[in-house]
Amino acid sequence: MQSAQETIYMDAVLTPNRSLSRQGFFIAMLAIAVTFFLNGLMFWSMGALPILGFMGLDVLAIWLAFHISFRRQKEETRVTVTARAICLHHKDAKGGEKFAEVPSAFARVKLAEPAGPGDWLRIEHGKTAWVIGRFLTPDERKSFASALRQALASARAERYPA
Repeated sequence: MQSAQETIYMDAVLTPNRSLSRQGFFIAMLAIAVTFFLNGLMFWSMGALPILGFMGLDVLAIWLAFHISFRRQKEETRVTVTARAICLHHKDAKGGEKFAEVPSAFARVKLAEPAGPGDWLRIEHGKTAWVIGRFLTPDERKSFASALRQALASARAERYPA
């Protein structure tokens, strides 16, 4: 970790974009459940009883998809840049943690220009690369790469003054 007197040039926490709040989720699920239930009752009144069960399975599948999406939103990556190193601390959706420390003097920030949906933001050192911010949009990756390069340049300037 960093010593008390070390200057921090960047301390960023990357998290996925949240598409829906908990209250929004509750309202959306209530609207979906009521709509599907009323449609199921309509089919039931016409004599198609099994349709009501299938509508229930559809509501369950939608709820499960939202549940998986909300679990994935717990993922986060912390990037800290000092003159000594870039520290990467990643927590995945299941609670697993990974930590990497890359010397800032030898780190490279790589992102294809123009950044597309399949282009990952990487921090490279030697033959090893760490992909960060997979959940960011291409514009967010480009903006973060620019800020990270600037922080890295400032950190190197402290270590190796001109």
